[in-house]
Amino acid sequence: MRMTQKILFPVDFSPSSVAMAAYVKRAAEIFCAEVSVIHVCDFTSYSGFELYARPSNEIAEEHWNIAKTKLEHFLEAEFSFAKHPRILSAGDTASVIAETAKKRKIDLIVMPTHAGRFRRMLLGSTTAKVLNDAECPVLTTEHAETIAPRPLEHRQWVCAIGLSENSERVLRYAKDIVEATGANLTVMYAVQSDEEELRARRRLAEVQSQAGSDAAVFIAKGPVKEALLDAARELSADVLVIGRSPHAGALGRMRDLTYSLIRDSPCPVLSV
Repeated sequence: MRMTQKILFPVDFSPSSVAMAAYVKRAAEIFCAEVSVIHVCDFTSYSGFELYARPSNEIAEEHWNIAKTKLEHFLEAEFSFAKHPRILSAGDTASVIAETAKKRKIDLIVMPTHAGRFRRMLLGSTTAKVLNDAECPVLTTEHAETIAPRPLEHRQWVCAIGLSENSERVLRYAKDIVEATGANLTVMYAVQSDEEELRARRRLAEVQSQAGSDAAVFIAKGPVKEALLDAARELSADVLVIGRSPHAGALGRMRDLTYSLIRDSPCPVLSV
């Protein structure tokens, strides 16, 4: 696995982004990674009054210059300009973030999520679009403007897998990144019955062998989403690792269960 050498941190200059900075910096310290701070100007978000009063090209130039000045000085103490690149771009925010990550060979996107709107309207959010479009892993965590995000620890990571053909890839990634952080790893799977548990344990052993993992196994029982989230709480997970489809495809990388886990998780979620 390519180690996490480059982190992309999207910002909008809000108090939420400031609160998120400590979290991103901690992630960079864990992986000894470079952080690229990106801001995307969305020129379609002008107010009706602006468009009425002045030509759109003048408004765009003014917004661009203001954003450039803000970005140059934003979080200077946390991410020095000399060591951590600043990227200013324009367009659809989610598309630009995903494309920038691809072009710059980013290893991890750390996306702050707004506690209220994101949790209630995940399907329409910029973060959700990035989760669907980005080819690299995306780490999300809930935060609010007046509350700092939960500290990024590296004691107990939990990898929830579904025993599909994608499971070995997800577990291998979780194993490698946990080894890099010095954390403990637990593999988690949800079943509905004792008979299913026996089959699951045999299949889990196969996947672990293929991935070169000897992590502890936790079998959760009940409806999949509720069982996995309850288990994450019981295990005091610092990070929940889940899989996305490796290909965007017609239906996208994300599925209903993935969205639900990210929306309601009690801890940060690393979507691989």
